[in-house]
Amino acid sequence: MATSNPSVFLLTVNGQIEGANFPEFDNLYCKYSFVYGHDWAPSSGLEEGITQITCKGSQSSHKLIWNFPLEITFKSTNPSGWPQLVVSVYGPDVFGNDVVRGYGATHIPVTAGQHARTIPMFVPEPTWRLQKFTSWLLGRRPEYTDPKVVAQGEGREVTRVRSQGFVSVSFHIMTKDMKKLGYDTGPSSTVPYAAASEGQPSI
Repeated sequence: MATSNPSVFLLTVNGQIEGANFPEFDNLYCKYSFVYGHDWAPSSGLEEGITQITCKGSQSSHKLIWNFPLEITFKSTNPSGWPQLVVSVYGPDVFGNDVVRGYGATHIPVTAGQHARTIPMFVPEPTWRLQKFTSWLLGRRPEYTDPKVVAQGEGREVTRVRSQGFVSVSFHIMTKDMKKLGYDTGPSSTVPYAAASEGQPSI
């Protein structure tokens, strides 16, 4: 009995947004969403979510801990547009207004197994000092209308930003039918080219 060839491959993402390191801020929460290409579609799980508000512990590291679960499965016919995880962190300013404390993004790991990622975060900056003072006074800091723009390159070169904080994420990746469709995401061979080519006829 002939086996049918698969028409799509599956990418299953499990993991968690573990926490963050923002030395200057406290009482923060994180929003997340997945950004992917036109050939991709989620088949189960959540595409976006929001964590609880957390404050720094008494430990010396003063790290913010969320341990918020991630779980989603994608199907696709093409690795182009491989999914990215976009995170944005928010917290109160001195006036009690929720303002953005950082944006960041990372590609979902390609190889199956356990992975850890530390995402550098950044915030948009006002162009002029007067704008900076006005935004602080009114509690309206510069922010993106759609945080998913962080995962795209268009228009980013005209945005002035400042690095600020890190977010830690862990992934457990599983794939299905990628090799059957001709995609090999396994670890690359560590055999040097010269050794691998020994015994090959010269051209």
